[in-house]
Amino acid sequence: MSVFSKSNLKDQIVTVFGGTGFIGSRVVAALVAEGARVRVATRHPQSVYFLRQYGEVGQVVAVACSYRNEKDIEQAIQGSALIVNCIGVLYDKRKASFSHIHTDLPVWIARAATKYRVARFVHISALAVDRARSEYAISKMSGERGAIQYFPAVTILRPSVVFGAGDQFINKFASMARVLPFLPLFGGGQSKFQPVYVEDVALAVVRCLEIPDSAGRVYELGGSEIVTFKQIYQKIFRFSGQSCCLVSIPWWIARIKAMFLGLLPTPPLTNDQLTSLQTDNVVSAEALTLSDLGITSTAMDEILPSYLGRYSYNK
Repeated sequence: MSVFSKSNLKDQIVTVFGGTGFIGSRVVAALVAEGARVRVATRHPQSVYFLRQYGEVGQVVAVACSYRNEKDIEQAIQGSALIVNCIGVLYDKRKASFSHIHTDLPVWIARAATKYRVARFVHISALAVDRARSEYAISKMSGERGAIQYFPAVTILRPSVVFGAGDQFINKFASMARVLPFLPLFGGGQSKFQPVYVEDVALAVVRCLEIPDSAGRVYELGGSEIVTFKQIYQKIFRFSGQSCCLVSIPWWIARIKAMFLGLLPTPPLTNDQLTSLQTDNVVSAEALTLSDLGITSTAMDEILPSYLGRYSYNK
């Protein structure tokens, strides 16, 4: 696929769902850099204020959206030329369930996009949802199918674990290493990941909106390196200057722990996450990737030092 035939995003109205989150905020910044006018759908309009720094006055605006019914989604989309959906949750809870966030919302967005003749729709899903057995993956895959059913030209991005300043993965374990006597290696720490830099994901969104040929395609986004859970820990220790004992924990013991931890308001571990970990999170050999969008992936070793140093024992 050629990446040289592009459309201009300047002054195009783009509605972003989930624009205040870790990935969404970088997507907003990338769109603004291309001259787009961004509407961020949100329950709390004041939460969008920090995004205004990325553009000129009026270039980033909040659009009130409760996310509780299809009418609100339609109102947020009406008048938009392009749509990006970045919404996702890591664990199932009553007020933000997997079925609602990962399945219902993509369907509602896709139907509204068709109703209002939106030109492009980019939906961010997750890597390995087509082969993992977790409820998270099943709900994500169902959302993909629904989006395709109601907006066949949707472009789907499936990133692996996303890293960068403010991530909820590398930072989580780096902070745990400062206070815990050991870190767990679930199943021996052999689960594989292909971590991708958040700025590369944001650029992929922009490219998909720019490149007509990306419509109706699925891209799997992974970084330049495949690493095990144990190797991720080792990188954290290397770039933070920390040291911590690693303890191998069989899956069955991990599930007992997760059963109790999952009862917490913000659970650090759930049984569903353990199920996800049992499927390698790497790009398929036959998949379209970042390179098909003209993007060279950024290595973890280039970025991790910029934000892991703050976890050093000397600070």
